[in-house]
Amino acid sequence: MSAQYEAFRALHAGTFVMPNPWDGMSALLMKRHGFAAIASSSSSIAIAYAMGLPDARAAVSRQAAIANAALLGQVSGLPVNGDLEDGFGPSPEDCVATVEAAIAAGLAGLGIEDTTANPAAPIHGFEQAVARVKAAAKAAKGRILLTGRCDNFLFGRPDLDDTIRRLVAFAEVGADVVYAPGLPDMAAIEAVVRAVAPLPVNVVVGPRSGLVPVEALAAAGVKRISLGGALYRHCMGALAEAADQLRAGELGFLAGAPTSASLNQLLPST
Repeated sequence: MSAQYEAFRALHAGTFVMPNPWDGMSALLMKRHGFAAIASSSSSIAIAYAMGLPDARAAVSRQAAIANAALLGQVSGLPVNGDLEDGFGPSPEDCVATVEAAIAAGLAGLGIEDTTANPAAPIHGFEQAVARVKAAAKAAKGRILLTGRCDNFLFGRPDLDDTIRRLVAFAEVGADVVYAPGLPDMAAIEAVVRAVAPLPVNVVVGPRSGLVPVEALAAAGVKRISLGGALYRHCMGALAEAADQLRAGELGFLAGAPTSASLNQLLPST
């Protein structure tokens, strides 16, 4: 068992925030501000949006996604959870290959979604989804923390009963954490937590009904709070606002930017 895996697993005994940086400097900033673990994000991964590629369409390869997640860990020294989408293929064997590659790259955790990367049929059938997580869990056991993820609510299938059914099944076949992004409200989050207890539950940002404090999510029993692409989108919003000011002939937005010297101080000495 790696030290990073052990450290990451131990964090799930309490509630913690796991932000999603996308490059070396954003990972170092998360470390400087005291976060104990970080995660990659399929949407904000530097190779996806930075190259103009869509999320959740198998546009980024297994190799590229794992390399991005590994970079975050290499630069920051923090445990990294890899957002590895659907495991980069439809079969259980594809998911096993992704688990093995993530372990080889030194990741502390990874997620396997029940998505298909096919807009016409975006979610795997129940039996196939469970078989994929089962195979991934067998390969991951004791070596990397596996999150089983159901994406019903992200793909036009707002069926809480089916979502809970899938998450319970993922837990039963060996997932270490479960996750259903896009849950509508706190009642749905609480229902998921109850259904899979005592297995840890990840929530991204919070319920769709509106932002709530971290303390409220912790009180509901959530163990891990990730940000997904939220930090990246926040930065893109700041960039768009800066562009508007620049077009208007204003440069005042630069006053709040960190200096190159202050960022360079975060980098490892050469």
